Amino acid sequence: MNVGCRVRFIKQDITDFSVEAFVFYTRPNLALGAGFGNAIAMRGGPSIKAELERIGSVPLTGAVVTAGGNLKAKHIVHAAGPAFQEENIEAKLKITIVNALRRAEEAGIRQLALPLMGVGFFGMPLATATEIMIGTLKEYLAGGSSLTEIILCANDGREYRAIAEQMGISGTGYSITEFQLRQEPCHPKEFGD
Repeated sequence: MNVGCRVRFIKQDITDFSVEAFVFYTRPNLALGAGFGNAIAMRGGPSIKAELERIGSVPLTGAVVTAGGNLKAKHIVHAAGPAFQEENIEAKLKITIVNALRRAEEAGIRQLALPLMGVGFFGMPLATATEIMIGTLKEYLAGGSSLTEIILCANDGREYRAIAEQMGISGTGYSITEFQLRQEPCHPKEFGD
C-alpha cells in the first residue's frame, strides 16, 4: 500500500467540491449529457465543453484530463467506462479506473475525487461497482503512486453505506442524518490502517 496516499470517503456533490481534480464517468464521445454532466456544463461554463469538442472522443476505458472551467476543481478527468450488461464489464471498469488514475498522475494531479464509477445512469449494480472500485484502488496504490489523496465521493446515503461496508466500517453507528450534516464520517477509515 502506498503510505503516501490518504484515501477517505465523504458524501458530497463531486461537481461542487473544492478539490484539485475529480473524475467524471462518461461515454467515449465525451458528451456531458444529463445529471453530473449537466452540472459540469452549467457550473463549469462553456470552456469545458469546448475543450472536449477539440479532443473529440476517447476509446472505451480511456481517460482524458481537461481544465475545470469555473468549477471549484481545477481539473476534470473524463473516464469513458462501460455501461451495465456490456461484455466483460468488471474488467472494463477496472481498466477505466486505472486509466483515470494514470491520466491524473500524468497531469501532475495530487488530490483526486472519484465517484462510484458505473452506478446511476450507467446501471452498474452498486455492490459490484463498490467492490471493483475499492479493490482496484488498493491494487493500484500498492504499486506506488504520486497521488497524495484520493477522496471517494458518495452521491447519496446508499452509496455512502456501500463504501463504508466495503471498507470494513459498517456497523459503527453512523446514521444518515449524521453523515448528511457532516458530509463525512466522524472517524474516516483510511486504507493502510
